Amino acid sequence: MKKVITYGTYDLLHEGHTNLLRRAKALGDYLIVGVTNDSFDRERGKLNVRNNVLERVEAVKATGFVDQVIIEDYMGQKIDDILKYDVDIFAIGSDWEGKFDYLKEYCDVVYLPRTEGVSSTMLRAESETIVNIGVVGCGRIAQRFIPETTRVDAVRLTAIYDISHSAAESVTEDKSLICRSFEELVDRVDAVYIATPHLSHYSQAKYALEHNRHVLCETPLVLKKEQAEELYKLASDNNLVLLEANKTAFCPAFNHLITLIKSGLIGDVVGIDASESKLWGEDKLKRELDPNEAGGSLYEMGSYPLLPIIKLLGTNHRNINLYSRLNSNGVDVYTRGIMCFERAVASFQLGLGVKTEGNLIISGTKGYAYVPSPWWKTDYFELRYEDQNLNKKYFYKWDEPGLRYEIQEFVSCIINHRNHSPRLTPKESIAMAAIMEQFTNRENFVEL
Repeated sequence: MKKVITYGTYDLLHEGHTNLLRRAKALGDYLIVGVTNDSFDRERGKLNVRNNVLERVEAVKATGFVDQVIIEDYMGQKIDDILKYDVDIFAIGSDWEGKFDYLKEYCDVVYLPRTEGVSSTMLRAESETIVNIGVVGCGRIAQRFIPETTRVDAVRLTAIYDISHSAAESVTEDKSLICRSFEELVDRVDAVYIATPHLSHYSQAKYALEHNRHVLCETPLVLKKEQAEELYKLASDNNLVLLEANKTAFCPAFNHLITLIKSGLIGDVVGIDASESKLWGEDKLKRELDPNEAGGSLYEMGSYPLLPIIKLLGTNHRNINLYSRLNSNGVDVYTRGIMCFERAVASFQLGLGVKTEGNLIISGTKGYAYVPSPWWKTDYFELRYEDQNLNKKYFYKWDEPGLRYEIQEFVSCIINHRNHSPRLTPKESIAMAAIMEQFTNRENFVEL
């Protein structure tokens, strides 16, 4: 049997793609197609926001020419795949003429004629949709967010608002972007990014949704389950996108980790341990340690270690026990949580002014996953086994500060008319809000 392999992004699958796949299939008996993962397009310096990898895979399968689809994750993978799948022919479009001659050492290389007059780039240009976004709150996170908007296709920053006019002026040289009120900002834009203190999230998100605006809200979305449910229902009823801006949830490496674990590579997950801490000193953590601003380690960072726990073990935990050390203002500078599920247990620990090793460990019946600190900026992880010869390391590029990934997913949902993202679903976001509320009410709580 003669095997053929080809690769591509296959964004906005069109006639040119179909013709190339047909020609590649005709070269042999079995066609393998590598679809590039959702990743940074380094040549254009921007993130694609049209079709995500799952949509592109389904579109390729639907052509009927493909026998097997694989995901291309890293540079150099083509050689690995040719050897792994015992490939006879590597086929690619003629616009890459000569670029893949180095593969002739491993198999035959064929450059196929491309269909003139059509391309994904042309289709994107013809159907270009610009999402005008406004930023509310001009603190540390917004200062990192605003430059990231230039890294994503189809996004235009059109408005900025902060209760402090000087804070708004500090993040932009274009004074025409600065609004005099939150209401003015909402009037100007298609979508709102909320980066204000936690206690403002609910009212601002609700106002924006009620005025038919999509919302990307910093994590934690809200601190009460009922408020989260109300906001997601409001978004759904109005066919709007509401997304919690947990940057780890949209990180390509983290999502690959979750996919590998769910595929059973370490067996059944029986335990998860996740930690995060900051040791900046109280002078740099004024808001984060202010009881009037919902300060504290759980409110500030809890959604990050909760993310892998909920993604892998679900939202139906039996119980959670919380243990906290409070400062003189009653704010938790350290919190440890123990979550019990039907067939697994998870723990998380958080510190503001308390330092701990920020690793993520996922224990399974066949092996375990190790993600070193800072795991919430995942760029490397290992799958480890009893037989160390089976251990595998995975490396990725993390584009600091990592906010472009959440922007990409948010805008992609808007453009492709998806009301929510599988990266962080409403159900998962609501479950996090419920845990925040349990802490607020001091349920199953022990003060250290």
